[in-house]
Amino acid sequence: MPVPVEIRLKRAEKLLHLRFDSGEEFDLPAEYLRVESPSAEVQGHGPDQRIVLPGRMHVGIIGIEPVGNYAVRLRFDDLHDTGIYSWDYLHQLGLEQAERWQAYLDALAAKGLSREPRRRR
Repeated sequence: MPVPVEIRLKRAEKLLHLRFDSGEEFDLPAEYLRVESPSAEVQGHGPDQRIVLPGRMHVGIIGIEPVGNYAVRLRFDDLHDTGIYSWDYLHQLGLEQAERWQAYLDALAAKGLSREPRRRR
């Protein structure tokens, strides 16, 4: 399992930069990390319960907390903070970013949802 040797939050760009001991580097957008959160709130308790989260286009990361020697907890500015991102999961998100992102966009379109937040009236 690759282990990150660098984790850097790029707040202005809303990116999490990861460099692994395998030499691979990924810049993962906050929106992508939020909609792929490993939390039960997003993943449900099985593949058929997965939630498609709309309106997260402008979400940012406001904190990164280590969880042992195997993961981090990301705190987002929409107050979501229950997902624990293991090194393995972050590496997988980096490797599969293009496919997962397209699947997310397709799921939004199929449900008539948008990446833009709903406007309050």
